[in-house]
Amino acid sequence: MEADFWHARWDAMEIGFHEGEANDLLVRHLPSLDLAEGARIFVPLCGKAHDMAWLAAQGFEVVGVELSAKAVGQFFEEMDVAPEIAGHGSLTRFSAGSITIYAGDLFALDGATLSGVDAVYDRASLVAMPASMRDNYAHQVRALTPAAKRLLITFAYDQSQMEGPPFSINTAEVERLFAGDYDLTCLEERDVEGGLKGRIPATEAAWRMIPR
Repeated sequence: MEADFWHARWDAMEIGFHEGEANDLLVRHLPSLDLAEGARIFVPLCGKAHDMAWLAAQGFEVVGVELSAKAVGQFFEEMDVAPEIAGHGSLTRFSAGSITIYAGDLFALDGATLSGVDAVYDRASLVAMPASMRDNYAHQVRALTPAAKRLLITFAYDQSQMEGPPFSINTAEVERLFAGDYDLTCLEERDVEGGLKGRIPATEAAWRMIPR
C-alpha cells in the first residue's frame, strides 16, 4: 500500500489491526524457534504492538520498523517511557531499554542496522502487502536478516469478499515466496472467530521458517 494510506489510517486511528495484548500465537509458538536468551528479534511494520513489550519482558532485544512515527510515539507513551530519539539516515530511531524502533520506510533499512538479528516476527507485515509488493518485501527482509529464523502469521480467505489489508496469504503463496530459502512448518491453523472484520470467514495460521 502507499505510505499515505497508512499515515491516514494512523491519523484517523483506524487501527483495527492493533491488538491490546500480546498475540496468543506469538506466545504459544515463539518457543518453537529455540532462541537463546537475549536473542535479537526484528518486528517489521510493528505499529505499536504490545508484542514488542512482551518480547522484551522475555529477555529479548527487539528491533522494529514502522512507517508511522505517530504509532512509534504512542508505543513508548503507552509504556510510560521517554525514548531517546535520533536521526538515522532517512529514518528516525527511537530507543529505550532493549527496544529500538525505526520510524520510516522498511525499504530504507540496511543490513548494518539489523546486523545480528536472530529471528523475525511477522504478524502484520506480509499480510499488509498487496500482491504487487510481496516479492520485493520477501527479498528485502531476507537480505536484511539472512540467518534469521521466522515466526510468520497469516490470514487466508476469499479475497473477492474484501480488498484488504489484511490480504489473504494462503499456503500456496507462503510456499511460493519462501520455500526456496526456508524449511516451512505450519505450526497451527485455526478459524478466525467471528470472521475477519466480523464478517469474512477466514483462517489464521502460524508458520515456522528456518533458513537453509
